[in-house]
Amino acid sequence: MLVLGLDIGSTYIKCALLQDGYIVGLEKTETSYDPLEKCKSFIKTYQPDKIIATGYGRHLVKENFNNIEVITEIKAFSIGAKFINPRVRTIIDIGGQDTKVIALSEEGKIIKFEMNDKCSAGTGRFLEIMVKTLGYSLEEVTSLSIEGKDLKVKINSMCTVFAESEVISMIAKGMDRKEILKAVHFAIAHRVAGMAKRIPLKDEVMLAGGCAGNQLLKTFLEKEINKNIVISSVSPFLGAIGAALYGST
Repeated sequence: MLVLGLDIGSTYIKCALLQDGYIVGLEKTETSYDPLEKCKSFIKTYQPDKIIATGYGRHLVKENFNNIEVITEIKAFSIGAKFINPRVRTIIDIGGQDTKVIALSEEGKIIKFEMNDKCSAGTGRFLEIMVKTLGYSLEEVTSLSIEGKDLKVKINSMCTVFAESEVISMIAKGMDRKEILKAVHFAIAHRVAGMAKRIPLKDEVMLAGGCAGNQLLKTFLEKEINKNIVISSVSPFLGAIGAALYGST
Protein backbone atom coordinates (compact mmCIF):
# COMPACT_ATOMS: atom_id res chain seq x y z
CA MET A 1 0.00 0.00 0.00
CA LEU A 2 1.27 3.47 -0.90
CA VAL A 3 0.69 6.06 1.83
CA LEU A 4 1.45 9.75 1.32
CA GLY A 5 2.17 11.93 4.34
CA LEU A 6 1.78 15.66 3.72
CA ASP A 7 3.20 18.21 6.17
CA ILE A 8 1.75 21.54 5.07
CA GLY A 9 3.87 24.15 6.80
CA SER A 10 3.70 27.92 6.52
CA THR A 11 6.97 28.01 4.57
CA TYR A 12 7.37 24.56 2.99
CA ILE A 13 5.18 21.60 2.14
CA LYS A 14 6.97 18.32 2.79
CA CYS A 15 5.80 14.94 1.59
CA ALA A 16 6.86 11.41 2.47
CA LEU A 17 5.78 8.38 0.46
CA LEU A 18 5.77 5.03 2.23
CA GLN A 19 5.30 1.66 0.58
CA ASP A 20 4.48 -1.16 3.00
CA GLY A 21 6.13 0.79 5.83
CA TYR A 22 9.31 1.75 3.93
CA ILE A 23 10.23 5.27 2.84
CA VAL A 24 10.36 5.34 -0.96
CA GLY A 25 10.09 9.07 -1.59
CA LEU A 26 10.77 12.41 0.12
CA GLU A 27 10.15 15.79 -1.46
CA LYS A 28 9.50 19.39 -0.45
CA THR A 29 8.42 22.60 -2.11
CA GLU A 30 7.70 26.16 -1.00
CA THR A 31 4.15 26.61 0.27
CA SER A 32 3.73 29.90 -1.64
CA TYR A 33 0.31 31.49 -2.20
CA ASP A 34 -1.41 28.29 -3.40
CA PRO A 35 -0.70 25.34 -1.10
CA LEU A 36 -3.65 23.38 -2.49
CA GLU A 37 -2.14 23.35 -5.97
CA LYS A 38 1.19 22.17 -4.56
CA CYS A 39 -0.52 19.34 -2.65
CA LYS A 40 -2.53 18.41 -5.74
CA SER A 41 0.73 18.10 -7.67
CA PHE A 42 2.19 15.70 -5.09
CA ILE A 43 -0.97 13.60 -5.10
CA LYS A 44 -1.04 13.44 -8.90
CA THR A 45 2.65 12.48 -9.05
CA TYR A 46 2.54 9.69 -6.46
CA GLN A 47 -1.04 8.39 -6.86
CA PRO A 48 -1.18 7.10 -3.25
CA ASP A 49 -3.74 4.68 -1.85
CA LYS A 50 -4.06 6.77 1.31
CA ILE A 51 -3.23 10.35 2.33
CA ILE A 52 -2.60 11.74 5.82
CA ALA A 53 -2.10 15.48 6.30
CA THR A 54 -0.48 17.34 9.18
CA GLY A 55 0.94 20.77 9.78
CA TYR A 56 -0.24 24.35 9.58
CA GLY A 57 -2.52 23.80 6.56
CA ARG A 58 -3.83 20.30 7.24
CA HIS A 59 -7.48 21.35 7.66
CA LEU A 60 -7.41 23.38 4.45
CA VAL A 61 -6.33 20.27 2.57
CA LYS A 62 -8.95 18.09 4.24
CA GLU A 63 -11.72 20.53 3.30
CA ASN A 64 -10.69 20.58 -0.36
CA PHE A 65 -9.76 16.95 -1.09
CA ASN A 66 -11.69 13.73 -0.57
CA ASN A 67 -10.66 10.87 1.72
CA ILE A 68 -7.85 12.66 3.58
CA GLU A 69 -7.23 12.13 7.29
CA VAL A 70 -5.45 14.66 9.50
CA ILE A 71 -3.31 14.41 12.63
CA THR A 72 -1.65 17.07 14.74
CA GLU A 73 1.97 18.05 14.17
CA ILE A 74 2.86 16.99 17.71
CA LYS A 75 1.61 13.45 17.11
CA ALA A 76 3.20 13.26 13.66
CA PHE A 77 6.58 14.31 15.04
CA SER A 78 6.44 11.78 17.86
CA ILE A 79 5.61 8.92 15.46
CA GLY A 80 8.30 10.02 13.01
CA ALA A 81 10.97 10.33 15.70
CA LYS A 82 10.28 6.85 17.08
CA PHE A 83 10.63 5.42 13.58
CA ILE A 84 13.83 7.29 12.69
CA ASN A 85 15.58 7.04 16.07
CA PRO A 86 13.82 5.15 18.90
CA ARG A 87 16.31 6.57 21.43
CA VAL A 88 15.01 10.13 20.97
CA ARG A 89 13.34 11.53 24.10
CA THR A 90 13.13 15.21 23.13
CA ILE A 91 12.23 16.81 19.78
CA ILE A 92 12.94 20.46 18.99
CA ASP A 93 11.20 21.73 15.87
CA ILE A 94 11.85 25.30 14.78
CA GLY A 95 9.19 25.88 12.16
CA GLY A 96 8.30 28.86 10.01
CA GLN A 97 5.56 30.22 12.30
CA ASP A 98 5.98 28.29 15.53
CA THR A 99 8.49 26.42 17.64
CA LYS A 100 7.74 23.14 19.37
CA VAL A 101 9.58 21.18 22.06
CA ILE A 102 8.21 17.68 22.68
CA ALA A 103 9.12 15.25 25.46
CA LEU A 104 8.72 11.53 24.69
CA SER A 105 8.58 8.42 26.84
CA GLU A 106 10.68 5.31 26.19
CA GLU A 107 7.71 3.99 24.21
CA GLY A 108 7.69 7.12 22.05
CA LYS A 109 4.51 8.48 23.64
CA ILE A 110 4.06 12.23 24.22
CA ILE A 111 4.71 13.20 27.84
CA LYS A 112 4.54 16.98 27.51
CA PHE A 113 5.12 19.68 24.94
CA GLU A 114 5.69 23.42 24.78
CA MET A 115 4.72 25.48 21.77
CA ASN A 116 5.36 29.09 20.81
CA ASP A 117 2.71 30.13 18.30
CA LYS A 118 1.82 33.64 19.46
CA CYS A 119 4.51 35.52 17.56
CA SER A 120 7.42 34.83 15.22
CA ALA A 121 10.11 35.24 17.91
CA GLY A 122 12.46 32.27 17.88
CA THR A 123 10.98 30.78 14.70
CA GLY A 124 12.28 30.09 11.24
CA ARG A 125 10.51 33.21 9.99
CA PHE A 126 12.42 35.34 12.50
CA LEU A 127 15.69 33.80 11.30
CA GLU A 128 14.72 34.26 7.64
CA ILE A 129 14.04 37.98 8.11
CA MET A 130 17.25 38.59 10.07
CA VAL A 131 19.34 36.65 7.56
CA LYS A 132 17.84 38.59 4.64
CA THR A 133 18.50 41.88 6.44
CA LEU A 134 22.14 40.87 6.74
CA GLY A 135 22.36 40.15 3.03
CA TYR A 136 22.64 36.37 3.27
CA SER A 137 20.45 33.57 1.95
CA LEU A 138 19.29 30.73 4.20
CA GLU A 139 21.34 28.32 2.09
CA GLU A 140 24.49 30.39 2.69
CA VAL A 141 23.89 30.51 6.43
CA THR A 142 23.39 26.74 6.65
CA SER A 143 26.84 26.09 5.18
CA LEU A 144 28.58 29.17 6.59
CA SER A 145 31.66 28.48 8.71
CA ILE A 146 32.03 30.97 11.55
CA GLU A 147 35.07 30.77 13.79
CA GLY A 148 34.59 31.22 17.52
CA LYS A 149 31.29 31.04 19.38
CA ASP A 150 31.92 33.95 21.77
CA LEU A 151 29.49 36.81 21.24
CA LYS A 152 30.78 40.30 20.52
CA VAL A 153 27.31 41.80 20.02
CA LYS A 154 23.87 40.97 21.40
CA ILE A 155 20.32 41.16 20.06
CA ASN A 156 18.23 42.65 22.87
CA SER A 157 14.74 42.22 21.41
CA MET A 158 13.04 39.07 20.14
CA CYS A 159 10.26 41.09 18.52
CA THR A 160 10.90 40.70 14.80
CA VAL A 161 10.30 44.40 14.04
CA PHE A 162 12.54 45.70 16.83
CA ALA A 163 15.21 43.05 16.25
CA GLU A 164 15.36 43.98 12.57
CA SER A 165 15.85 47.61 13.57
CA GLU A 166 18.69 46.55 15.89
CA VAL A 167 20.37 44.62 13.09
CA ILE A 168 20.03 47.55 10.66
CA SER A 169 21.53 49.86 13.29
CA MET A 170 24.47 47.48 13.84
CA ILE A 171 25.13 47.32 10.10
CA ALA A 172 25.08 51.14 9.95
CA LYS A 173 27.73 51.24 12.68
CA GLY A 174 29.99 49.01 10.58
CA MET A 175 29.78 45.92 12.78
CA ASP A 176 30.93 42.60 11.31
CA ARG A 177 27.99 40.84 9.62
CA LYS A 178 29.14 37.45 10.85
CA GLU A 179 29.19 38.68 14.45
CA ILE A 180 25.65 40.00 14.07
CA LEU A 181 24.62 36.67 12.53
CA LYS A 182 26.04 34.82 15.53
CA ALA A 183 24.05 37.09 17.84
CA VAL A 184 20.85 36.34 15.91
CA HIS A 185 21.41 32.58 16.21
CA PHE A 186 22.20 32.86 19.91
CA ALA A 187 19.01 34.87 20.52
CA ILE A 188 16.91 32.14 18.87
CA ALA A 189 18.74 29.35 20.72
CA HIS A 190 18.32 31.15 24.05
CA ARG A 191 14.57 31.54 23.54
CA VAL A 192 14.07 27.94 22.43
CA ALA A 193 16.16 26.68 25.37
CA GLY A 194 13.82 28.56 27.72
CA MET A 195 10.92 26.55 26.31
CA ALA A 196 12.89 23.29 26.42
CA LYS A 197 13.68 23.69 30.11
CA ARG A 198 9.96 23.69 30.94
CA ILE A 199 9.59 20.04 29.93
CA PRO A 200 11.44 16.85 31.03
CA LEU A 201 14.51 17.51 28.86
CA LYS A 202 16.22 14.15 28.32
CA ASP A 203 18.70 12.61 25.87
CA GLU A 204 18.59 12.01 23.02
CA VAL A 205 17.53 15.39 21.65
CA MET A 206 16.63 15.57 17.97
CA LEU A 207 16.50 18.83 15.99
CA ALA A 208 13.80 18.68 13.32
CA GLY A 209 12.28 20.94 10.71
CA GLY A 210 13.81 23.30 8.20
CA CYS A 211 16.44 24.61 10.64
CA ALA A 212 17.83 21.13 11.32
CA GLY A 213 20.75 21.64 8.92
CA ASN A 214 21.85 24.91 10.53
CA GLN A 215 25.08 24.02 12.35
CA LEU A 216 25.48 27.37 14.08
CA LEU A 217 22.00 27.13 15.57
CA LYS A 218 22.70 23.54 16.65
CA THR A 219 25.93 24.62 18.37
CA PHE A 220 24.26 27.40 20.35
CA LEU A 221 21.29 25.20 21.26
CA GLU A 222 23.59 22.47 22.58
CA LYS A 223 25.38 25.01 24.73
CA GLU A 224 22.13 26.51 26.04
CA ILE A 225 20.44 23.21 26.95
CA ASN A 226 23.71 21.47 27.90
CA LYS A 227 22.92 18.40 25.83
CA ASN A 228 24.08 16.92 22.54
CA ILE A 229 21.67 17.22 19.65
CA VAL A 230 21.28 14.56 16.98
CA ILE A 231 20.23 15.39 13.45
CA SER A 232 19.01 12.89 10.87
CA SER A 233 19.26 13.38 7.13
CA VAL A 234 15.45 13.15 7.10
CA SER A 235 14.88 15.55 10.01
CA PRO A 236 13.17 18.18 7.81
CA PHE A 237 10.61 15.51 6.81
CA LEU A 238 9.86 14.20 10.30
CA GLY A 239 6.24 15.40 10.33
CA ALA A 240 5.49 14.04 6.86
CA ILE A 241 7.08 10.69 7.74
CA GLY A 242 5.08 10.49 10.96
CA ALA A 243 1.87 11.26 9.09
CA ALA A 244 2.55 8.55 6.52
CA LEU A 245 3.40 6.05 9.24
CA TYR A 246 0.14 6.87 11.02
CA GLY A 247 -1.69 6.01 7.83
CA SER A 248 0.26 2.78 7.41
CA THR A 249 -1.03 1.23 10.65
